[in-house]
Parts: sequence; C-alpha cells; structure tokens
Amino acid sequence: MIPFPEPTAPAGSRTEVFLRYLDYFRESVVAKVSTLEEAELRRSRLPSGWTPLELLTHLRHVELRWIEWGFQGRDVAEPWGDRREDRWYVAPEVTRAELVAALRTQGAHTTEFVTAHDLADIGAPGPRWNGADPASLERVLFHLVQEYARHLGHLDVVAELAGAPTGE
Repeated sequence: MIPFPEPTAPAGSRTEVFLRYLDYFRESVVAKVSTLEEAELRRSRLPSGWTPLELLTHLRHVELRWIEWGFQGRDVAEPWGDRREDRWYVAPEVTRAELVAALRTQGAHTTEFVTAHDLADIGAPGPRWNGADPASLERVLFHLVQEYARHLGHLDVVAELAGAPTGE
C-alpha cells in the first residue's frame, strides 16, 4: 500500500504532489476492492445501485475522459464506456483483475503524460469540454483528485456494510 502523501512530506513540484495523491487514492481503491468477497463485487448495498466493480470501471473511464479524450484531444472509441442506459455498467464476464489492470494502466498513462507537461498547459479543444474553453492540466488534476477521494469514501462505506476492513 502506498503511504498517505502527508502535506509535510517534501515534494519536488506541484506535479509530484498531484501524482502522489492520485496514486494513493487509485491504489486505495484497488486495496479496498481487493478486500471484498467475490459476491460483494457485483452487489449494490446503496440506494443509488452501483457496485464496487462498476466504481472501478467508472474511475478508469474518468481518467480516460479527462486526460486522453479531454486534455490530449485523442479520439477515444468509447469515452463513456463505463455507462449503459445512463448508469455505470460492467459486463458479467469482466473480472476484478481485468478492471484493476485497466485502472492501473490508465493511471500509468496519466502519470507519464502529466510528468511530460506543465500544469499551466491548456487542453486540446474537443467534445470533452462541452463548448467551454479547455481547462489547464492543473484544473483537470484537481478534478481527478476530488473524484478519487469522493469515490474512495463511498467505497469505504460499502466495504463497512459488507464487513470488510475500513478506513485509510
């Protein structure tokens, strides 16, 4: 497990701080999902109806949408591939291992891209921005950190309800 990126831990740059938090939250999601029994992975314990596997694919697609499709302006076949009929979706044959690998691969791409760019860089124009001017890389990273932190909290509640370990 990656240690929490304490605010007092020295960092070489703001970029390093962002990447530390993203890595921490991403690996915390993986660790939390890894504590759940197989039956809990496809079960929803919340009124909103999402499952832990759906959360994994959602977070992978969030990074894909914001970094590759949005910031890089790349043509992505299914930027909203985590959804079916306006809710998160994972096909029955998709496994935890596959989703964890996809999330980590997406995270590696994010890290590689972010380390090669300045936080002030502006994203490529494209459909991700819904007609607005593209955001800076720093703003996109703030959003990704917020997304991971929020969903890790959600997952912590689900793990507690399932009887799995909780907390950081």
